[in-house]
Amino acid sequence: MRSSLYNVALAKVTLAPAAVRAATATGVTVDRMTDEGGFRSALVLVNTGVVTDGTHTVVVQDSPDNTNWTAVADEFLQGAEPAITSSNDERVYEIGYTGHQRYLRVVVNVTGSPATGGFYDALILLGWPRRMPPSRA
Repeated sequence: MRSSLYNVALAKVTLAPAAVRAATATGVTVDRMTDEGGFRSALVLVNTGVVTDGTHTVVVQDSPDNTNWTAVADEFLQGAEPAITSSNDERVYEIGYTGHQRYLRVVVNVTGSPATGGFYDALILLGWPRRMPPSRA
């Protein structure tokens, strides 16, 4: 097998690209046990476009059962969860996850009563599956 990130990683959408967001948004669940055995690593990628107003604070959440969700403690994150405004938009933010919970998602809390809001999405890049390469549909 040729050495490549394609052979050890799988990207999953948690917060899909959509119309401009001006209210809090909760991403869909990403299961780290997908693909027969699971992934040992995760990286959250938040891709931001133009944010015109409001503060859009990213929160990574995890869950053992896909029912009870909590914000991930800072000790299990690499990098910082950004508070995105018009002064730090149009970039990609990376947040490493070192915790052990099975399920992950991203929530973006919006404050400041934005009139137009901002455009962004979030992916969770799962890495180092127990069975390589990961299967793709």
